[in-house]
Amino acid sequence: MLDWLKGGGRTPGWLAVSFDDASLQFAHARREPGVRALVSSYGARELGAGKDTLERLKRELKLSHYQCSTLLRAGEYDLLLVEAPNVPRPELKSALRWKVKDMVDYKIDEATLDVLDIPPGQAAASAAHSQQVLAVLARNEVIRSRVKEFEQARIPLSVIEIPETAQRNIAALYEENGRAALLLYFGRDWGLLTITHAGELYLARRLDIGAEQHEGIALEAQRTLDHFERQFGHVAVSKLLLAPAGRKTELADTLRAHFDIPVQEIDLRDVLAFGDAPPDEQTQWRLFHHFGAALRDGLA
Repeated sequence: MLDWLKGGGRTPGWLAVSFDDASLQFAHARREPGVRALVSSYGARELGAGKDTLERLKRELKLSHYQCSTLLRAGEYDLLLVEAPNVPRPELKSALRWKVKDMVDYKIDEATLDVLDIPPGQAAASAAHSQQVLAVLARNEVIRSRVKEFEQARIPLSVIEIPETAQRNIAALYEENGRAALLLYFGRDWGLLTITHAGELYLARRLDIGAEQHEGIALEAQRTLDHFERQFGHVAVSKLLLAPAGRKTELADTLRAHFDIPVQEIDLRDVLAFGDAPPDEQTQWRLFHHFGAALRDGLA
C-alpha cells in the first residue's frame, strides 16, 4: 500500500484512473465480504483533436465523485527486495533510506519511500535480521508532477500505486490451498512477473521481452522460481498464471512443456463480477493493472 497521498471520495470502492495527451483509462471496483468484487465501470477513451476532451470525460464519468488512485509507469520508480533493518517499526523507513541509498541513481533525500512487508517464514521468526521487505522509491519530482496533473484536471487523487501491487491484487484471487501463485503479464515488448502468497507480494521482476519470446520467458520464470525457493523455502508455488495477452500466443503450451506445476490462462470474468458488460480479452489485457488497482480495498 502506497499511502503517499491523503484524500477521499464519496462513492464506495476505488477508481483507478490514468491519462495522458492521447487517452484516459479507468476501472472502478467495490469489494464486499463474501462476494466477488463488483467492477461497476471501466473503459479507455481517446483524447485529442476531434476526440473526447479530458474536461468533458471528467464530467461524463463523474470522476470527482470517486476515491481515485493512479499507477506509476516503468522507469518512474524502483522496487527493491532488501533485508529489513533490525530496528523498531517507527524507525524502519529511516533505516531503509540509509540501506538503499547506493542502490538508486538519485539522491535518497530527493525520493519518497514506502515499504511493503513480506511475512517472515518459520525460520525467520526468531531472527529479525533475516526478514525481508520490498522498498518502493520514487523521485519526489515524479510524485509532484503526477499530483499536479490531477490537480490541474481537478480529479481527486488519494493514492499512487505501482503495477506490482495491482498485479498482486489479481493474483490473490487465484491463490488456493495456502500456496503461492506466479503471475505473468505481458505488454507489447515487456513483461511483469510476480509471486504472491496469502495476499502479499513476495517477489516481482520486470522482463524486457515480449510474449512471443517463449523460451526466454520459460528460462526467466525458472530462474525466478529457483531464486524464490532459495529465499522463501517455506512457501510453495502451486500454479503459474498467465494474464490475458490481447493477442494469440502459444506461450501457455511452451510453459506447460517446461513446468510440472499447472499453467492457467486466466479470465477475469471468472473471479470478478462485471454486471451486464463483461470485458473481452483485449480489454482485460489493456486495463489489467487498472482492474488490479481498483481492488485495493481490504489489502495491505
